[in-house]
Amino acid sequence: MSDVALLVIDVQESFRHRPFWTEADLPRFTERQQALIDGAVARGIPVLQVFHVTETGPFSPESGHVRTLAPIVIAPTAVFHKRRHSALVDSGLAGWLTQHGIRRLIVSGIRTEQCCETTTRHASDSGWQVDFVTEATLTFAMTHPDGRRFEADAIKARTELVLTERFARIATVEQALAGRALAAAA
Repeated sequence: MSDVALLVIDVQESFRHRPFWTEADLPRFTERQQALIDGAVARGIPVLQVFHVTETGPFSPESGHVRTLAPIVIAPTAVFHKRRHSALVDSGLAGWLTQHGIRRLIVSGIRTEQCCETTTRHASDSGWQVDFVTEATLTFAMTHPDGRRFEADAIKARTELVLTERFARIATVEQALAGRALAAAA
């Protein structure tokens, strides 16, 4: 089995029911996310799907929205549910990764600067090597308390800035998948 795993974090219909939702970046995100999933499957890399859940609202299981965001197609190796920003907190994911000898994570999903970044930092601090695939993450514009608006591209750039060479290698889909092939050959 591979010592690499792909994390698909919070790629769920719940987000369509949030006031900040926009489909502006959705086509590029879904194309890149699907390419990453398909590439991982083709290489025997476990695909781990993580859903964010809450007691109420669109992230509650009862809402019916805690399911894969269309049009993504995924047949995950395992599914985890989290209640915190980091997918590694109280979800069973950390134990699964350790039990299966996973040493490197490929991180993708929704939202770039929240659950994806937080999971990346946590994973790095816990000893995993991380490839952060920004193009396979999605986020939305945000407004600072002082009124400044930050567009999704600026938020993604800031996330890359703070993660690179500290917590993760920033990689394209192809680089993340090639990294697995190069590591196996070494």
